[in-house]
Amino acid sequence: MKGRPMDLGLKGKRAIVTGASRGIGRCCALALAKEGARVCVTARDEELLGAVVKEVNAAGGEGMSVSADLTSLDGCKKVVDDAAGKMGGVDILINSAGAARGADILELPVEIIEEALLLKSFGYLRLSQLVIPHMKKNKWGRIVNIAGGAGASPARGNIPTSLANITVLNMTRALSDAAAGDGIMINTICPGMTNTQRARDLLLAQATKEGKDVEEVLAAVGKRTPAGRVCEPEEVGNVAAFLASAACTYVFGSSIYMDGGGRRSTP
Repeated sequence: MKGRPMDLGLKGKRAIVTGASRGIGRCCALALAKEGARVCVTARDEELLGAVVKEVNAAGGEGMSVSADLTSLDGCKKVVDDAAGKMGGVDILINSAGAARGADILELPVEIIEEALLLKSFGYLRLSQLVIPHMKKNKWGRIVNIAGGAGASPARGNIPTSLANITVLNMTRALSDAAAGDGIMINTICPGMTNTQRARDLLLAQATKEGKDVEEVLAAVGKRTPAGRVCEPEEVGNVAAFLASAACTYVFGSSIYMDGGGRRSTP
């Protein structure tokens, strides 16, 4: 006997998804759309956003887009004001923007760290601060931050990403404490290596050096995890949709690691 599919209660919910022009952000937007949500996608590239809006509509949602630079307060305000103005409010925020440059710690310019913090850490915080008042009006809201596994696993070459992500983890807990009493749930997803175009671009140099193609390198990375493979962006989108849903009722200030079991620290 087959069970009935879970109703996530997202039909008609009003969502903002950042970094939604590609990769994990795009998959988060589509996962919400499949549940009937209204989705405002934002990133810098208007052409890519337009394509995602079409995908959102085709998937069963109602899409709109706002092109903005989320490293500035004005850019963050533009997104929230435009989305709330058109949709009548904001129920869900999924923060997925932010890809930091890497450099070895012995040669790392602090400017690269500043870049990472501006977009990912400060952008996530500003957007959260801006949407929470809208959520308080209905005593209901969901914020999902995509932080990446590097926050808990620093390495000499990924410090900008690691610092930005660990900031998000701490910020998520503090925001959750501040907003939980208003029916607002704020959590983090920490993906490990995920099969996105950005991951492929980053692995290209390694693949070329080793005389392999990117598929072989991705497969080798995946085999080093208990799961035996890397994560697919659609899988992150599915978890984000659940955390953003009415079906998720008692998860506050938590971090969900999607790294194929590769994380060794406890908790």
